[in-house]
Amino acid sequence: MTEEEKLGVNKFHVDENFSHIEINKEACPEDIMTLVRACPAGLYKYNDGTLTHDCAGCFECGVCRILSAGKVVSRWEFPKGGKGIEYRFG
Repeated sequence: MTEEEKLGVNKFHVDENFSHIEINKEACPEDIMTLVRACPAGLYKYNDGTLTHDCAGCFECGVCRILSAGKVVSRWEFPKGGKGIEYRFG
């Protein structure tokens, strides 16, 4: 089974009313690009000087929280109970 196939069986329970990650869209482009390149789920996009982020599909690994050191990610916490990723394979 490939890595993509393993990740494909995970289940995401998205909380439409609460985003567990809050970002500072005015952050330095260099800091933003660090997150764009590092996010294993590919959830950060930076196009035409605008940062977008989608919490749906987040692996909750915390890489963005650690690498941004409060510069880009202004708030990071685990999703509320019953929400977020449900790992289904390994």
